Amino acid sequence: MGNQLKVALAQIAPVWLDKSATLNKVKTMIEQGVQNGCDLIVFGEGLVPGYPFWLALTGGAEWNTAVNKELHAHYVANAVTIENGDLDDICSLAKANQIAVYLGIIERPLDRGGHSIYASLVYIDPKGIIQSVHRKLQPTYDERLTWSPGDGHGLKTHPLKSFTLGGLNCWENWMPLPRAALYAQGEDLHVAVWPGSDHNTKDITRFIARESRSYVLSVSSIMHRSDFPEGTPHLQRILEKAPEVLANGGSCIAGPDGEWIKEPDIHTNGLIIESLDFNRVLQERQNFDPVGHYSRPDVTKLILNTERQTTLDLEGN
Repeated sequence: MGNQLKVALAQIAPVWLDKSATLNKVKTMIEQGVQNGCDLIVFGEGLVPGYPFWLALTGGAEWNTAVNKELHAHYVANAVTIENGDLDDICSLAKANQIAVYLGIIERPLDRGGHSIYASLVYIDPKGIIQSVHRKLQPTYDERLTWSPGDGHGLKTHPLKSFTLGGLNCWENWMPLPRAALYAQGEDLHVAVWPGSDHNTKDITRFIARESRSYVLSVSSIMHRSDFPEGTPHLQRILEKAPEVLANGGSCIAGPDGEWIKEPDIHTNGLIIESLDFNRVLQERQNFDPVGHYSRPDVTKLILNTERQTTLDLEGN
């Protein structure tokens, strides 16, 4: 049974900008995944506490305005600080049920002073241990107004049954070298997390699967106008330009041959569940393996810096 992996794609909306309520929703979805016999559950990019949709709706690039400052402060206050135990309940739930979790969070790390935030992808193994926290290398476009650039510390792969898992945030999946870094560490199940919408997932999911001859899970959140909670700072200003659908999902699964197992789904609000057979990876690697028999490391080679970047090195402690 080690060759079979049952996966759940959690296509849900956050309780927007509410860390505690969104974490409770995450726990509910994990419990549903357990009830369905899943080995792995994946959540979208920055799900806890949500994507910064206000930037495109309120003039996010305007300098030194009260709207942008107050929304940013509210966002940071609801970000996840792992060192303070914000994910302890999720880890305990994973351990109790022996389920692995990939969770997209907005991270407020103490090792960078505790005031800047990062779009991070956290992997929790079935023993409830956080094995990696990958901070998005390059925030995209207006995301740079609120998220900070990460580093290579979390570019790691992880064993799960017969599979080797790795993951990237959103448009990082278009970056050839981070993909290659994961391939070279044995990745055969690639997790791509997105804030939402099939325009993100419909092309790149199959492309990565065909390039790597791996399974690819693209997992997106959903967000509708009605999902903005009452009490959100400057809610009326946000709603003035908000469309009815801000993120329509588009979660999907491609097989190691690059063909669809689950086409982009823009209807499900909840779990999308599928079983994967590891033998299909070995079958497709017969004719192409990008870091094995179909590579030339004597000609081209990648350097990966996995050092966690910080402003301060304390010596003598």
